[in-house]
Amino acid sequence: MTQISETVRRETGGTRLEGGRLKVAVLGATGMVGQNFIRMLRNHPWFEIAVVAASADSAGQSFREAAGNRWAMEFDIPEHVADLRVRDVQSVDEIASTVDVVFCAVKLDKESVLRLEHAYAERGVWVTSNNSAYRLDPFIPMVIPAVNAHHLEIIPAQKRARGYETGAIVVKSNCSIQSYTIALEPLREFGIKRIDVHSEQAVSGAGKTFETWPQMERNLIPLIKDEEQKSEVEPLKIWGQVSGSGIKLATGPKIKAKCVRVGVLHGHTAYVTARFENTPTVPQILERWDKYMLPGQLPSAPRKVIHYLSEPDRPQPLLDVMREGGMAVSIGQLSVDEDDGLVSFTGLSHNAILGAAGGAVLMTELAIDRHLVYRRV
Repeated sequence: MTQISETVRRETGGTRLEGGRLKVAVLGATGMVGQNFIRMLRNHPWFEIAVVAASADSAGQSFREAAGNRWAMEFDIPEHVADLRVRDVQSVDEIASTVDVVFCAVKLDKESVLRLEHAYAERGVWVTSNNSAYRLDPFIPMVIPAVNAHHLEIIPAQKRARGYETGAIVVKSNCSIQSYTIALEPLREFGIKRIDVHSEQAVSGAGKTFETWPQMERNLIPLIKDEEQKSEVEPLKIWGQVSGSGIKLATGPKIKAKCVRVGVLHGHTAYVTARFENTPTVPQILERWDKYMLPGQLPSAPRKVIHYLSEPDRPQPLLDVMREGGMAVSIGQLSVDEDDGLVSFTGLSHNAILGAAGGAVLMTELAIDRHLVYRRV
């Protein structure tokens, strides 16, 4: 019997999920984002990792064997995950019959991702995707919980349009935009006209480490294929309008992005200049950043979303990227030019945690809190 997550109830001391934790599958579990999903889910009060899946080459091995020397986390593989047998991500019927939620971080071409994620949703599974294939689909919400939680309102229309019964698809945005869209959201009341951003992106954003990509040590690559276009378009969907016919992209602000790969392991740093119609003052900006909160009380939510650092040489990836377990944004170097209507700041976020796996888990918690996810098994 299918049971909707109306069994999520508010109680003193937090949120309880009656009937035990939801069973989840991590698709693409051996990759960098997949491993960070394991980070976020290993002790999660709402989720239990029931399935790890990867390519057919890894299927049948224990996860310990399949991950092997590719395991890049600073902690050991959790025992209950290490002993799981890896399944083929294409075994949709087999996997879908045993889980409520799929976290997808597979590396496939766009058409293959579209087919695969639709297949899981069609079989009744909630799909939270870290892939880009569905990001601009008007019926698929691309949610940064600190910015556009209300976009989950499109889910009923998505179900009708796609013929899903208990399944649905939600997607994460590009990891590079977390470090500035979250900071700009509480300032939108002042009217943002244009954003110029230079993004310096870590090697883990390419699914690599310095061991697997030694050419990146003491180096930078001044082009990341397709990244600048994503950084210029995706915020317009994040800030778009929801209607019965889908999510319509915002018409502005104009965004110009430059994206560079740099010799940093974790953390995307954005140097942002935004032009405003009504320029906020430094005290107004700091007040809004300080008071900005996530909706609800969710297990993976940071205590504080935005941390402003007054030291002139911060934020720095080595010192600040793991703030609040990698789920917060660190901001520094704020300046305001009131004559030209310009606000400049430096933002830092963890690309693989807040920007990928952690943000995806938080988005799914938000969907559960809003009674959108079904218990199936």
